[in-house]
Amino acid sequence: MKLSRRSLLTAAAGLTVGAVARAQPIGEHGYQVTHTELWTELDPAHDGLRIAQLSDIHVGNSTPEKRVRAAVEQINALAPDLVFLTGDFVTYSPQPLLKVSHVLGGIAAPTFAVLGNHDHFVNAPSVRTELEWLGYATLRNQHTRFQARGVGLTILGVDDGGTGHADVGKTFAGAPSGGTRLVLTHNPLTARALPEQAGLVCFSGHTHGGQIVVPPVTDALMRAAGQPYIRGVYSVGGNQLYVNRGLGFGRNDTFLHHGSEPELAVFTLRRRDC
Repeated sequence: MKLSRRSLLTAAAGLTVGAVARAQPIGEHGYQVTHTELWTELDPAHDGLRIAQLSDIHVGNSTPEKRVRAAVEQINALAPDLVFLTGDFVTYSPQPLLKVSHVLGGIAAPTFAVLGNHDHFVNAPSVRTELEWLGYATLRNQHTRFQARGVGLTILGVDDGGTGHADVGKTFAGAPSGGTRLVLTHNPLTARALPEQAGLVCFSGHTHGGQIVVPPVTDALMRAAGQPYIRGVYSVGGNQLYVNRGLGFGRNDTFLHHGSEPELAVFTLRRRDC
């Protein structure tokens, strides 16, 4: 079914403003590729910019290595302009730390990352070291400028809010107040702290989309627990938020994932009213 710019996203996602989405069937490695168009405030040069996002990879026993490698290879085949990694590269054990660079290596496009709560539980500096060894810029309450299609855009990386490390003020300090601005953060609740009505697109993860979804019980329980942003696209303070379902957790997906399959998200940015 074709959806208009202002229509609601498919039922598998959250509340939607200015977004159109479609999903491919689940592949042999147990994850789903989703394609979402987002209409927002962009520099004209960035209309049609393509981004791939992985989140909640949980390298180690929590996620089959073949799944992660397949996702990396698929990202390269899709040839996006940018790649975003939004946290939880490990789980509880420090043993998989040295596997992070091995499993996630080889992404060809410019790649930017933020850390998640599990990275802080284990060893945040070591996770960052592994990612930056791969050439993936890891932002901890920092912003950076990047040239895309000959025009600069701003990437703002807010550290994990669930462990008390988020500092939105520090992240935005000295950053441009206009143009294309893209925000990475692990916990979707951080979107509430962003400047309102600022034309931002925020990419997050953390929730695993509810992981085991029993409609409408799962969503109701998560909202009651204070997490209303569960999967898909939301409008938060006049900005757009995407909550990725995550790539990891569980070798037996029929048990640990139900109704919220692991995800590789692909976005096409569209300039609003262009």
